[in-house]
Amino acid sequence: MVNTRSQTKMADNADLLALLAEIKKSMEKGQEEMKKGQEEMKNGQEEMKKGQEEMQNGQEEMKNQLQGVKRKIEEVRNEVQRKIEEIEGKVQRKIEEVEDKVQVKMEEVEEKVQVRIGDLEKRLSELEDRPINFPANPDLTYSRPTVKSLTFDGQTSWTVFKAQFDVVSFANGWNNFVKASQLVTSLRGSAAEVL
Repeated sequence: MVNTRSQTKMADNADLLALLAEIKKSMEKGQEEMKKGQEEMKNGQEEMKKGQEEMQNGQEEMKNQLQGVKRKIEEVRNEVQRKIEEIEGKVQRKIEEVEDKVQVKMEEVEEKVQVRIGDLEKRLSELEDRPINFPANPDLTYSRPTVKSLTFDGQTSWTVFKAQFDVVSFANGWNNFVKASQLVTSLRGSAAEVL
């Protein structure tokens, strides 16, 4: 059978149509895949955007937490500083109280010492002014053993010194005038400065 020109042309057209249909089908498939790829890309971008937002929110939250921690640290630091200043104030007030009490006590002691010194000076003056009249009687005269006079420097106990002084004055038979004189001459160092 001999193909006619028109049959050949038709066959060529049919091949062309089939090829066009195949190309069209392939193009539609490519467009479908492209559309699908664009969808996936869009979804990926949305997920990425969502991830960025979450990350930004996380950073913001972290920043807020850091600010909160900084505020808390500052509050604690201020509270500690306030407590330190409060304690320093109390300690300073106590020191001043003690200093005041010590000053008052020192003034009281100084006043008592001055009164005592005044009394001793008065008694000494009275004893010096009083004449001593003894008739000399050789029968009554006897020699007593003399005990060495003591010294007081303010370092030893006044009570102990006074007790020893009384024993020595009795043993030596001193009258009040001699006792007063011996007492004054027995003072040494800071004890003598009181006079």
